[in-house]
Amino acid sequence: MENSTSTTNPVGAGSAAPGRAGRREWTAMGVLMLPLLLVSMDVSVLYFAAPAISADLHPSGTQQLWIFDVYGFVLAGLLMTMGSLGDRIGRRRLLLMGAAAFGGASLLAAYADSAETLIAARAILGIGGATLMPSTMALVRTMFTDPAQRAKAIGLWSGVMTGGIALGSVMSGVLVEHFWWGSVFLVNLPAMALLLVLGPVLLPESRNPEPGRFDWLSVPLSLAAVLPVIYGLKEIPTEGWHPLYVVSIAVGLLFAALFVRRQRTSASPLIPPALLRGRGFAPALVLNLVAAFAMLGSAIFTTQYLQSVLGKSPLAAALWSLLPSVFIGVAGPLTAALVQRGVNRGHVVAGGFVTMAAGFSALAFTGTDSLWLVLVGAGVLACGMVAISSQLVDLAMGTAPVERAGTASSLLETSTEFGGALGMAVLGSIGTAVYRHEMPSAAPAGARETLGDALFTAAHLPGRAGEALVATAREAFTTGFQAAAIAGAVVTALAAVGAAVTLRQVEIREDEN
Repeated sequence: MENSTSTTNPVGAGSAAPGRAGRREWTAMGVLMLPLLLVSMDVSVLYFAAPAISADLHPSGTQQLWIFDVYGFVLAGLLMTMGSLGDRIGRRRLLLMGAAAFGGASLLAAYADSAETLIAARAILGIGGATLMPSTMALVRTMFTDPAQRAKAIGLWSGVMTGGIALGSVMSGVLVEHFWWGSVFLVNLPAMALLLVLGPVLLPESRNPEPGRFDWLSVPLSLAAVLPVIYGLKEIPTEGWHPLYVVSIAVGLLFAALFVRRQRTSASPLIPPALLRGRGFAPALVLNLVAAFAMLGSAIFTTQYLQSVLGKSPLAAALWSLLPSVFIGVAGPLTAALVQRGVNRGHVVAGGFVTMAAGFSALAFTGTDSLWLVLVGAGVLACGMVAISSQLVDLAMGTAPVERAGTASSLLETSTEFGGALGMAVLGSIGTAVYRHEMPSAAPAGARETLGDALFTAAHLPGRAGEALVATAREAFTTGFQAAAIAGAVVTALAAVGAAVTLRQVEIREDEN
């Protein structure tokens, strides 16, 4: 399959022997990590800029929600389209087009003079992000053909992707504290400029030499399948199982069925069914979804716990939340070393899920004053996530035909988006249900809904009444956190068994071949 891909690679000093990546490729890898880091950071970069944006642009409540959410919605909705498009027109070309769009949108967002302009800029950032994410992974697949080197590169890719989200909120707080809110977007410009200058020199161009006609009908079908489901799942944790969100998910699933039917009947589908039937690809997608379910499902509790239970300021909470990221730097190289020494991949992924289950088990003992326990539990979860992600991405990208590298990467990213939204919805709903059950019926009605509402209500109550309500609400939230952690431990433990069985069979077939 690899021989059928059209690839051109600049030749010069530093290139390794055929089959092995050299200094040029690793330098190019460093250049690729910059846009990847910024795209992942943009998910959380507005956390601390929101008050300043509100004071300057005066957005309505609906506009403020769109300022936050439109980036993630557009990104998730276009991943499959952009992955397939990159396979057709060239991954490097699409990457550079996305970098130009991302840089231009960042400049527009930084100097936006109205809420409408900022929303439009964030939407364009989402389009650019949707081109950058699958293109970077597809190019990694192209540049690193040696399995051991590819595993190291993908481990680095996974670590940067995981750490970027945590780093985004901290950078936002630091920049807003010393500059104006637009500075959180201007930091994108140097990295995108560097990519546009060095990309044509260092990055190889690759594409599918026989892509067939582009299936334009699949594009709106994929958007109609992804966006309503992501929207419903993201709203349920905070708003509850409102009929609107349930209907939204149902509509998305209906369009998903139509999208799947289209892929099976089209002569040139956006997502070739044969790709999903590839050895180990489907298990990798499902297990990747479960890992994202666990990681992002836990994140909504740890973030609230640091701020609303321990009373940390937003910036202090963000800085504390960086500590678990230290574990990521150890987990990636250790995982790659285990696989290189011949440890079965299925066992490594299963071990990653066991590690996540251990992290959840630690979080299940959280009290109302358990800072270090929560940080350690979150760090253990991050270790497991990086171990799982690096191996599943390597498996999926290694077994997928190289001419479909962009499509394969986009499917992995889409499964991550779905898994994260599902984790926030399911674990968030468990925590909310337990919180409401634990709150006494005598408490004010608003305080029985969420911890945030309880803290707001308590601030308007006199003396000990307010203090008592805060203590009760924090205890109820912590109990809900414990219940969600137990559910997470069960899910990840079951996933460990599934990984050991399904990926061991993949490993056996690889050995037989």
